[in-house]
Amino acid sequence: MRKNAVHIENLSVYYGQTPALTNVCMDVDDGDFIGIMGPNGGGKSTLLKAILGLIPITKGNIQIYGQEYRKNEALIGYVPQFASMDKKFPTTCFEVVLSGCMKRGLHPFFRFSKNDKAVAFEKIERVGIEKLANKQIGELSGGEFQKMLIARALAVNPKLLLLDEPTASVDMRSKEQIYDLLEELNNDMTIMLVTHDLSAISSKVRTLACLNKSLVYHGEPEVNDNTVKKLYGCPVDLIAHGVPHRVLRRHEEENHIDKSNI
Repeated sequence: MRKNAVHIENLSVYYGQTPALTNVCMDVDDGDFIGIMGPNGGGKSTLLKAILGLIPITKGNIQIYGQEYRKNEALIGYVPQFASMDKKFPTTCFEVVLSGCMKRGLHPFFRFSKNDKAVAFEKIERVGIEKLANKQIGELSGGEFQKMLIARALAVNPKLLLLDEPTASVDMRSKEQIYDLLEELNNDMTIMLVTHDLSAISSKVRTLACLNKSLVYHGEPEVNDNTVKKLYGCPVDLIAHGVPHRVLRRHEEENHIDKSNI
């Protein structure tokens, strides 16, 4: 029997009096690659932050490999949203990845060890940007910047990798490279990915979770029209660059679309 990487039970998170998540129950299997989708404000990023222990939980429980997060934080790598990083900060790609080796909390006179530096460069090589190690982060393209953030998250050798919109604001070629990289990383770790990129996740993820403050769906990476209506409030179809894979089933018959006058 496969063990859970993440067990979420009756999770509710409020910002003041405003509910961000309500009574979410979900198990993520060890080794899974789960895509998390939903509308803006639906609680996707909040879910990741709750798993990370970055925000207080109003109600419920989260366990990572059978224990509370604080006892397992070293097992989790996190890639935040692109917009949350300042590309003007004067530091190199290598220094950013090396920062992933720093333990949480204040450490007076802390210095990185030779092993820390070796680990950082190993992760840079793993994501394929070793030639950019000494580049200032402001000189990196969007795709290169995202690969750097993934390398930093890998510095802790995580069993669970959380990513929040890792392909936002990058070109199509970089998106393909990042999803190919994540598919390869999934051989060694569980991945939870927040994304709006429906066409890409349909061919990469193993399971799909749909959030709109509560859990609307969790299962195979294809959803029906009723699920989509609950999630977005209207039918949605998918056009995936001419490729005939789908995450959304056809809704033409249900809505009796007459194309004769189109």
